[in-house]
Amino acid sequence: MGGSDSEADKSAHKEKKKLQALAPIAKPLAGKKLSKRTLKLVRKAAEHKCLKRGVKEVVKSIRRGSKGVCIIAGNISPIDVITHVPILCEEAEIPYVYVTSKEDLANAGATKRPTCCVLVLPKPTKGELGEEEQEKLKTEYDQVATEITSLAASMF
Repeated sequence: MGGSDSEADKSAHKEKKKLQALAPIAKPLAGKKLSKRTLKLVRKAAEHKCLKRGVKEVVKSIRRGSKGVCIIAGNISPIDVITHVPILCEEAEIPYVYVTSKEDLANAGATKRPTCCVLVLPKPTKGELGEEEQEKLKTEYDQVATEITSLAASMF
């Protein structure tokens, strides 16, 4: 009688809402599995200071020749804020992928403010990581980068 939705129904409704808020240019869009793995990589990169957050910082890094993986939120409004980022990534041969939510991207990137896009760098900008930590980050980075590249290749 009442509105007692089960947890599964609520999460399905949330997912549906996220997908409705997506911009029409959000392609290649990461699936659930790739999205989870990508956000995990962003979380690790944030811990090790291998992350550039926000449109301004990402664009500056790409123009300076930094290499990495670009993760862009798909629910940005107005979309004009990020429409130039995929073009820059393609010119610099940087793999990029869209995730469904800017809030999820911000949480993974260790910020409270919703983030439009992040650039995950293969190694930290300043200082050095331990050999073992660098190796773990590099393997996860390579895995995600190859998955994103294959996803983009299957699109075209």
